[in-house]
Amino acid sequence: MTPAARIQAAIEILDAIAAAAREGGAAADAIFTEAMRARRYAGSKDRRAIRGHVYDAIRVVRSAPTSGRAAMLALAETQPDLALLFDGSSYGAEPIAADEPRAETGLAAEALIELFDPLVGEGEYDAMLARAPLDLRANRIRSKAADLAALFPEGGTIPGAPDGWRLPPETAAVQHPAYAEGRFEVQDAASQYASAALDPRQGQAIVDLCAGGGGKTLAIASLTGDDADILACDTNRARLQQLPPRAERAGATRIETRLLNPGQEPAMLTGWQGRADRVFVDAPCSGSGTWRRSPELRWRLTPARLERHLADQARLIDIGADLVAPGGKLIYAVCSIITREGRAQVDDFLNRNPGWTVDVRYLPDGIGRAAGCGYLLTPAHDGCDGFFLARLTAPC
Repeated sequence: MTPAARIQAAIEILDAIAAAAREGGAAADAIFTEAMRARRYAGSKDRRAIRGHVYDAIRVVRSAPTSGRAAMLALAETQPDLALLFDGSSYGAEPIAADEPRAETGLAAEALIELFDPLVGEGEYDAMLARAPLDLRANRIRSKAADLAALFPEGGTIPGAPDGWRLPPETAAVQHPAYAEGRFEVQDAASQYASAALDPRQGQAIVDLCAGGGGKTLAIASLTGDDADILACDTNRARLQQLPPRAERAGATRIETRLLNPGQEPAMLTGWQGRADRVFVDAPCSGSGTWRRSPELRWRLTPARLERHLADQARLIDIGADLVAPGGKLIYAVCSIITREGRAQVDDFLNRNPGWTVDVRYLPDGIGRAAGCGYLLTPAHDGCDGFFLARLTAPC
């Protein structure tokens, strides 16, 4: 493909991504993969170049553009060399007209920025869209952190994460044979901090209420040396089905998975009420803390979608609380920097549930900032995804 044809391909893919963002359709990665499958003539260099154009444009444009061309024109204003590729050549993009509309640039729509936790200042905005490093977590069941240093000498330690090892963005770590052997997992430092903050211990009964594909479940199993009974739940069958093979690879033998029906979770958790020593509620959220990895999420968030997340979060933290044994602990967490999803959600829970107490000082020194009854982590301050977490103790 010519450079001009790559620009046109990026425009067409951006059209699809913007439409999916407005309509709640497929994620950008899935759209890009499908688009490349339809362009089998494109070589590996073409795919890398097109992907770079697409994601550079997404990072520059603050909300879903009217067209992929408007997004690419906005990118071209920040990268003048790209403007020369709008040359009208065969399969290429048409030349740029002086009065063509450009998409608006910036971190996010102003109405969305106004929802940020007050700790997030304008000086942090660039870090929220910078390309994220690749963080690994050594699996204590099969390995140790020192092994990662030997396997990936180009990396470095992660502050406050004893099992962590940080690599440059887009390192192909999962292609290493050690991954197939279960010696490490790919996991952002924020999730490593949160899993350790749960304070899981050997012999405990632990529930991961919103387990998804099981990243934190496996981290908990690793921290306990595969010596705790863990119930991993989710309402998404496709995501939860990823966990059993991952657990087998990791050597985690004491994980039970349970698919829950939305709205019927309490009935399907009969027998666990008041029994769990530890409960992790990593609730569905806006994902505003993960824009480094999924920048198109800025284009997807609407007031209606946020309200649905808030309702789910309140419901799930209450369900999780019912599972905690007297004196046990619950972590509420969201990969979000929005006040209403973080500190405000915990405040509301405490108002509904007198007797619960707030834990403090459970993160590594220098990690996180106190945000109400919890802690906020951000890319600029902590070098990890944006994350809110609070650890609460049930009344005895």
